Formats: sequence, structure tokens, C-alpha cells
Amino acid sequence: MTEVIYDGTYEGWLTAVFDVYEYKLADIVFTKNETSGALLFATSHLVATDISKAKRVLDGLKQHLSPEGLADMYKAFLSELPQIEETMFQFARHVFSNSKNVEGDYSNNAVWDLRKATRLTRKESHRMEAFVRFKLTKDQLYYAIIEPDCDVLPLIESHFKNRYADQRWLIYDGKRKYGIYYDLENVSTVELQFDMKATSFKHSTEICDAEEDFFQNLWRRYFNSVNIESRKNMKLHIQHMPKRYWKHLIEKIPNVNDYK
Repeated sequence: MTEVIYDGTYEGWLTAVFDVYEYKLADIVFTKNETSGALLFATSHLVATDISKAKRVLDGLKQHLSPEGLADMYKAFLSELPQIEETMFQFARHVFSNSKNVEGDYSNNAVWDLRKATRLTRKESHRMEAFVRFKLTKDQLYYAIIEPDCDVLPLIESHFKNRYADQRWLIYDGKRKYGIYYDLENVSTVELQFDMKATSFKHSTEICDAEEDFFQNLWRRYFNSVNIESRKNMKLHIQHMPKRYWKHLIEKIPNVNDYK
């Protein structure tokens, strides 16, 4: 068995696919950044990310897939499901070994598993577009913290750039320790160690604009006012808004003044 070690990026994975074919590697398993140590008798192949090699693999996929199919491969990668790289490689091998488009060949396990991963990422990105709650800092930066199951920041940046084109904002992924920042012109990726304590009331008052607490309470009141108690269905509510998102939703965070 060969452990193929790459840097965790999509370009790195594409380069790894190139190396697998070039060096005729067999019985492979992908790992990110360093050897897993779990495979006692495996040999290791370290991948040096090469954009030209990645482009050659991407160009080859373009010849066999529709634009939607190619985009779905990237979405599947962002799902971060266990063994997703192996699934994607099996899919790519199936693509390269057939002259016809195989996107609808659901009898193939890799095609079906890739479709499920893509749907998961797409669903999570739609949820984040709906569940992001911005707070305004004293220096007039709108920031939001999310912790999605999938790495969806690359998929939602255009949505927020178009919707909030006149505001500086930062959306930070607390799970993956990076964010996307919009400076009124461009969206850029930023890596920083954001203090997750900033979500607490004490830290929030230190960094947020003086009127932010007022607007948060206004949103809570609106959210409560549109709810009809007699029609409350918590099971359906949790289905559409799972509890794992609640800690970053203003309407789900109690107003500290209620406890004074």
C-alpha cells in the first residue's frame, strides 16, 4: 500500500492524481500534510503541489465532464467526508477510462458516493447563506463566526459579496481557523487565530459598536414576534435549523439583560 501525502488543497490533490498515474502507484490511500502512522507496512509518496500538473489533470477532466460535473468534484472535495479523496480518485479513474460522460452512471459506487458528498456540501452552503449573523465592530467591520460541517467559505463568498457590496465584512470559520474578508472591492482569504471568546457578552461589548446590542435585541424581538405559539413545531424547526448552529445565531442567544 502507498500512502500519498499532499498539502490538503484541491490543487495538491490534483497533483497527487497526476503523480499516481506518472509513478504507477497502486493500492493508494491519501493523507494530508503528514503520514498517518496507522498503516504500518505502507510506503509513502510525498506530493509537491505543482500547478502545471494540477492543470493537466483538470484539463483532462474537463474533456470528459460537464461544467456542472467538474464543479461537483470540487464541492465533493470540500465536504471533507472520510476517504473523500479516495472516492474522488475512483471517480476520476472511472471518468478517464470511459469515452462517454459517466456523471449519470449511478451503478458505479464512486459516482454515487461523489453525488452524495456534493449534495451535502451544497446543502451546507445554502444553510450558511441563511444562518450567517453579522455583528458590527467599533471600527465598522461586520464579522460573523460559523462552524459548518463542510468547508463552504469558497462557495458562499460570491453570495455575500453581491449582497453586502457596500460593507466591509469578515466571515470566520471557527472550525478550520480561516476566514474570507471583503474590503469593498475584493474578497480575500485570511488565516488568523480568532478568539472564540469574542462570542461572549463581555468580549462582545469590548469589540462591538455601541449600538450593536440594541440592534441584536431588535432582531430577537422581531424573531419572537413572527412566531405563532400555537403553530410551534420544534421537530420541524430543528430539522431546518439544527441545534449545532444555534450558538452563532443571535435569535437563539438569550439577552443577558433578561437575567439581570
